[in-house]
Amino acid sequence: MNHLGGTAMKNKTEILRKPKWLTTNINTNKSYTQLKKLMRSKNLHTVCEEAKCPNIYECWSERKTATFMILGDTCTRGCRFCAVKTGLPNELDWNEPERVADSVQLMGLRHVVVTAVARDDLNDGGAQVFAETVRAIRKKNPGCTIEVLPSDMKGDYESLKTLMDSKPDIFNHNIETVRRLTKRVRARATYDRSLQLLQRVKLIAPQTPTKSSIMVGLGETKEEIIQAMDDLLAHGVDIMTIGQYLQPTRKHLNVERYYHPDEFEELKEIALQKGFQHCESGPLVRSSYHADEQVNQAAAQRRIKYMKGYEQQEGKEVDFSFNK
Repeated sequence: MNHLGGTAMKNKTEILRKPKWLTTNINTNKSYTQLKKLMRSKNLHTVCEEAKCPNIYECWSERKTATFMILGDTCTRGCRFCAVKTGLPNELDWNEPERVADSVQLMGLRHVVVTAVARDDLNDGGAQVFAETVRAIRKKNPGCTIEVLPSDMKGDYESLKTLMDSKPDIFNHNIETVRRLTKRVRARATYDRSLQLLQRVKLIAPQTPTKSSIMVGLGETKEEIIQAMDDLLAHGVDIMTIGQYLQPTRKHLNVERYYHPDEFEELKEIALQKGFQHCESGPLVRSSYHADEQVNQAAAQRRIKYMKGYEQQEGKEVDFSFNK
């Protein structure tokens, strides 16, 4: 996938400089700093911070979305692309679901993503805490739509069912990269197990949108990206996101190539032509980017109905648009 404005493949010793389209504006306004202070006071973690997401200012301050990372801040896996620390996790905190729900309420979020570190030390991979978090959020924030982004839970069907019984609005699980590169990029995960997990969600909850994401710039080919699209569609996935891999530290995998924005637009067009209901594709796109726009119509209407009632009751102005 070559583009005249793109960045060529690097040699083995060269470290590529980031192109101009990957620069972002830091906007630590009052809204952002208040939310950051709230997270610390509640002893909560967000993948927005842990994974150094470039969109944190837009999501927190403008779109009223955030991605909470539950089950602690220490992952049992050591994926070579990820900035989250690896080690022995702490014991489960069963008060965490309520703290997350309280924070969603205080932040006035309209869409929340709940993800977690991988917890291979737990029999259910953390599914029960996931489910309790979804229920707590919905009880205190009935108008907020909820997306879950779990690990593969070692492919355990009962753990997946435990999570899905809480009825999240979107189920998200990332394949992260193409089949050929999975072993090098992801620790203890397999390409096929991730696809099977996504397919099983459709067996449990056929109306729930499913979603997956890949990073580009790790050495994949255009043909392999297109094959990944076909694989996701064959397993019932509705939504796809595509973003540029950015090296968190020198200890992580190198960036093999930076894709030009026009290439991301081309990939989006291909994905939509192939049959995905929604596709976000861009250099700074991450799995949760514009997630508030990706719920199904029933969930969106529930959110609008509640927020309108909330506005009338509290005398507050609420933005109902989903395409800001």
